[in-house]
Amino acid sequence: MAERRDQLTRAQKEHLEAELAELEGPRRAEAIQAIATARAFGDLSENFEYHSAKNEQGLLERRITMLRARIETSELIDEGAAAASSTITVGSKVELEDEHGERMSVEISSVGGVSPESPLGAALLGRSVGDEVEVAAPRGKWRARVLATGR
Repeated sequence: MAERRDQLTRAQKEHLEAELAELEGPRRAEAIQAIATARAFGDLSENFEYHSAKNEQGLLERRITMLRARIETSELIDEGAAAASSTITVGSKVELEDEHGERMSVEISSVGGVSPESPLGAALLGRSVGDEVEVAAPRGKWRARVLATGR
């Protein structure tokens, strides 16, 4: 089975890289200092501060590992070609109107926003202004019309 590659805009990739730099730098140093401080309290077997600090360090290291993998396996989309196209791609901002007349604005993004793999994201990718989409959401299907797109 082929490995799934996240499609990211340059700004989205830079956002992930900035988060990674923060976690690997100041946040990792804080975690190490918290462990050292807690260790100074004595008996480690009953030291809540030590166990809590070690748990936080584990969560931090897991997030770092996930971000590194995501950055390494992602591919940058051709934003020029995407902007020239009239179809919705990763990075598109979309104005929708649902079947009840309610409007919503979403951004297709795997870094905050509507994921391209979500029911709404999958329904919108490749569509254009004026298209009707059917979204197969967990709580039932619903329909919407694409009113506008942009970057």
